[in-house]
Order: sequence, then structure tokens, then C-alpha cells
Amino acid sequence: MSRIKGEDGFTLIEMLVVLLIITVLILLLLPNLTNRSSDVHEKGCKALTSTVQSQVYAYQLEAGKLPTSLDDLVQENYIESSQKKCSNNTPLQYNVSSGKVYVNE
Repeated sequence: MSRIKGEDGFTLIEMLVVLLIITVLILLLLPNLTNRSSDVHEKGCKALTSTVQSQVYAYQLEAGKLPTSLDDLVQENYIESSQKKCSNNTPLQYNVSSGKVYVNE
């Protein structure tokens, strides 16, 4: 097979242009991916807070009183120890007087 002059393959300039385009696309998409990660953590934390809050209510129904801390829920097997903090290591807070579970962010 004979080769046509100038048709040997990609030139260095063409390869650099392709790499530049790929780099620009990555730089445009990367911030969106990191924002999604924080959204996922936030929604997961809200779901965990809601779950622990319902366990506070269950404890109150069975014991006839509010727990004095989240540790009471762990000791009585209402929640796991790992459920006292969100996936981003933000600890859940518990107000003893109101019985409300919340997150300080």
C-alpha cells in the first residue's frame, strides 16, 4: 500500500488541541461533581437526623421519658454508635428538654 505524503497520522499540534479540549471539559465538569458530593452528604445527614428523631420518639413511648442523651439510644439498641454522626463526621446534637435531634452546620 502506498502512502500519500502528509497523511502519516496525527501531528503534534492536533494531539495538543485534543488534549486541550479534554482538559477544558474536565475543568468544567469537576466543580459540578464536588457540589453534588456535598448535596449527597447534606441529604444523607437530614435523613439520618430524621431516623434518629424517630428513635427518640420510640424510646419515649417505651420508656415513658425522653432519653438523656443519644448514648441512651445506643445503650438500649435503638441506634448504632455510628449513627451519632453524619457521613461527613458532623455530630448530631440532641436537645434534652425538647427531645429534638438536629445538626449544627
